[in-house]
Amino acid sequence: MREVTRRHEPVAISAITLLEIAVLSGKRSVPGEPPVDKLLGELESHPVVQIVPLTVEIAAEVAALGRSLRDPADRAIVATARVGGLRFLTSDERIVESNLVPVIA
Repeated sequence: MREVTRRHEPVAISAITLLEIAVLSGKRSVPGEPPVDKLLGELESHPVVQIVPLTVEIAAEVAALGRSLRDPADRAIVATARVGGLRFLTSDERIVESNLVPVIA
């Protein structure tokens, strides 16, 4: 995030990603990492981070993707990137191999 801030590059995060962060943080705690509410607050207030809400257009894109990805959250996040014309940062091999969205692996 520091590099993005230094270069003044915008970062878009799907609202569904916030939900995934919250769910995953409840399943495990990592010593030394900030509590989830602090992390979510930092994302919300960070000057280069834009939280992209779920819209009708994104929901329609999820439907258009069909079952190309099993996880509904992955489909929503990919649809968000497609609708916004955004590159997607992920290490998720299923998303990378799907070729549904330009990926920064």
